[in-house]
Amino acid sequence: MFKSLNFKVILFGFIFTFFSSFGQSYFLGLFNSSIRDALSISHGQFGSIYASATLLSSFLLIWIGKKIDDVNVIKFAFFVAIFLSISSFSFSKINSIVYLFIAIFLMRLFGQGLMSHTASTTVSRFFDRSRGKALSTAWLGLSSAEFLLPILVVYLLTFLNWRDLWVYISFGIIIFLPLVSFFLVKNLKIDSREKSEDLKIKEKEIKQWRRSEVLKDYKFYIVCGNLLAMPWIFTGFAVFQSFILNSKNWGPYIIAQSFMAYSILSVITLSLAGFLIDKYSSRKLLIFMNIPIFFAVIVLIFFQSPISSFIFLGLMGMTNGFANVLGSATWAELYGVKYIGGIKAMTSALMVFSTAFGTAMFGFLIDKGFTIEEIASVSGFYIATMFILLFLIKNRLNPKYL
Repeated sequence: MFKSLNFKVILFGFIFTFFSSFGQSYFLGLFNSSIRDALSISHGQFGSIYASATLLSSFLLIWIGKKIDDVNVIKFAFFVAIFLSISSFSFSKINSIVYLFIAIFLMRLFGQGLMSHTASTTVSRFFDRSRGKALSTAWLGLSSAEFLLPILVVYLLTFLNWRDLWVYISFGIIIFLPLVSFFLVKNLKIDSREKSEDLKIKEKEIKQWRRSEVLKDYKFYIVCGNLLAMPWIFTGFAVFQSFILNSKNWGPYIIAQSFMAYSILSVITLSLAGFLIDKYSSRKLLIFMNIPIFFAVIVLIFFQSPISSFIFLGLMGMTNGFANVLGSATWAELYGVKYIGGIKAMTSALMVFSTAFGTAMFGFLIDKGFTIEEIASVSGFYIATMFILLFLIKNRLNPKYL
């Protein structure tokens, strides 16, 4: 029974991380130019709207996401899938700045926020001994989407209106996701575990932290500072990819093609991270996570060739692969799984908040005349600072035992 349920939970996570793409910045960024042309707004205006809508979604995510600790996954999954479909349909109707704000808010909350939160929380809670490999496999869904969707969308937009494309996305979600959820997790309970007898022993040994207790732990903020580097920096580059193309004089399809390098290296590092986490623990891997993204911004600062786009996004993909798994496994290792939904809701909200910050900052700096190289330098400074802080506490990242 457990082996069959193991597979279903991982497949559920894979599909939900794949569909979270419709609210991810790399996907929404593909429609940046079309929306700005339709509404006659600047990069900075789009960035401010995107950031404020994302910020609001992060606040609500803290409270809505916690409910996954109180209800069975099937009910929560149905709720998220239905509203993701509604959100996608609303995106096709954008005709004003107010409507743009509402549409982005809904997509960020139910797409990037709650879809990925549902997937990662479900997998983190259910698996114990093989949590690393299970999470890495589930997050392959997002990597697969990052590989396929940019090129597919660029192709579809050659003969489809962008609004019509969002209508098709909406119908696809409402037809597919509820059926998937029913067949995969209808029997999954809140207390279902990969190895229930082993987990009971582990829960007696490791302190199960409540969210209020986690907020008082200084190590939480340093780990978060490192985990949030990837989302805010990558979001800024993804949302304003058209600015990068113009600044570097790259062809119109270079970044879309480069996402293939991003997704391939994400997949490789996802698989490697899952194996290493189960062998050594996520706490020991954290220190290496942001090294590739640091070199990615170095590439953007010093190189102009179109080939550097592939190297830049490939290095980003390496950090993304590690961050996706470490961002879920670390909290379970440090704080236990009993209240993981509430803790993950908070960290997911911080992640969404960081993407709002990244979008607003990039848009502001672009409008102030900063070059892409100068913006990349600011990003590199943040990464280096967080790395140093993490290095200073790396030997203190251990769970508390009862």
